[in-house]
Amino acid sequence: MTAKEISGTSSPHVALPSSSEQRDLRAYLPHAIVWLLLLTAPFWMSLVGGYTLLATRVLVLAMAAMGLNLLLGYAGALSFGQAAFFGLGGYAAGETLMHLAPSTPLAMVIGTLTGGIIAAILGPIAVRLRGIYFAMITIAFGQAFYFIVVNWHSFTGGEDGLLGFSRQPLHFDTLNIALNDINYYYLVLICFAVVVGVIAALLRSPLGHAFIAVRENEKRLQFFGVKAGTLLWIAFTISGFIAGLAGSLYALLNNFISPASLHWTLSGDFVMMCVLGGMRSFWGPLLGAAIYVVAENLLSSYTDNWMTILGLMFILIVLFFPKGVLGMIRAKVVKS
Repeated sequence: MTAKEISGTSSPHVALPSSSEQRDLRAYLPHAIVWLLLLTAPFWMSLVGGYTLLATRVLVLAMAAMGLNLLLGYAGALSFGQAAFFGLGGYAAGETLMHLAPSTPLAMVIGTLTGGIIAAILGPIAVRLRGIYFAMITIAFGQAFYFIVVNWHSFTGGEDGLLGFSRQPLHFDTLNIALNDINYYYLVLICFAVVVGVIAALLRSPLGHAFIAVRENEKRLQFFGVKAGTLLWIAFTISGFIAGLAGSLYALLNNFISPASLHWTLSGDFVMMCVLGGMRSFWGPLLGAAIYVVAENLLSSYTDNWMTILGLMFILIVLFFPKGVLGMIRAKVVKS
């Protein structure tokens, strides 16, 4: 800005933010709050009755839910097979530590690749169908892998799950970082940040806009010569890679993985997380995962029927707040 003479001296005015700059600040503020809470979670979780491993579990499940939300919330395809890629990633990570090398990064990489490659192979079959038929075939895929894991007792441990592995320290030349609860939380947070960055960049790209176009009007998209099936296959594969990474981190979190991690009911939990938080909002799955995990941890200490209470909560939110808890909060902020 130009300087203005005031009382015979030259002093520049302080530039006040314009209305557009203020809107930008308001847009970035929620993201800053989310990252501040995540970065400081190990230090305030105990103040609200939680613990670090609970925060880590929220991040891991939120990661899988955000991968599903890419397919469900943005591309409009309901999948109940996400747990298959999640569980396979976990088993691949455990088997890597037991039979290949005691390396946490290698276990994470192989778990991620396992989930993504399986999704890429099954995707062309699944995307031939739409609606409830797509959901049913993804359930079928997931249950097929579930029964393979249950019956392959010599390799997977069967119904007892896979034991005998544990997360290993990270080695950087002469520096060794032990993965205690707090360090492991920040390792998961780094992975979560990478996934968030990839999804954010993807949604801002032409490919991300094409995913939304599939959800809004697939026929019009095909009229322009774009194959919706190919777009759904890409979204299906990316969500599989993210689920595989989340599954490998989940196995390392517990130093254990069981067939329950592949069951379709866990896929239903991921769907519930997306819907609870807001499946067409970016941070909705994270909020939904936090609500789900905290409610499970709190309610299960009082009653064995905690799923009933959580189910009623889910029904009420779907009926009265179809855009999820985050959508409800956003609407109240706009009104105020």
